[in-house]
Amino acid sequence: MNLKITGVNLDVTDALREHIEKKLERIVRHADDIVSIAVTLTVEKLNQKAEVDIHLSGKDLHVETVESDMYASIDVLMDKLDRMVLKHKEKRHDHHGTPHGRENVA
Repeated sequence: MNLKITGVNLDVTDALREHIEKKLERIVRHADDIVSIAVTLTVEKLNQKAEVDIHLSGKDLHVETVESDMYASIDVLMDKLDRMVLKHKEKRHDHHGTPHGRENVA
C-alpha cells in the first residue's frame, strides 16, 4: 500500500503524520485490497480541510471534511472513510454470496 500525505498551506508535522497513520490502521483492517491512499490537508483562513483519495482494486473512493481543527477534521474524515469502505465491502460480497433479499428455506 502506498501512502502519500500532502499539505497545502501547511507543513505536515510528524505528529500529524503519526495521527493519520494511526487512524488509517482501522481502515486497512477492513479493506485488504487497498492499492494506494493519498491524504491532502489544506488550511484556508479558519477552515481546516482534510480529504482522502483511496484506490481499492476496482474502485476509487473520495472523502473530504472541513472543520475548525485539523485533528477533528482528520477524525471525522476517517470515520466517513471507514463507513464508506465497509459499505463497499458489503456491496462486493452481496454480489458473490447469496442472492440479495432471498433466504435459504429448507
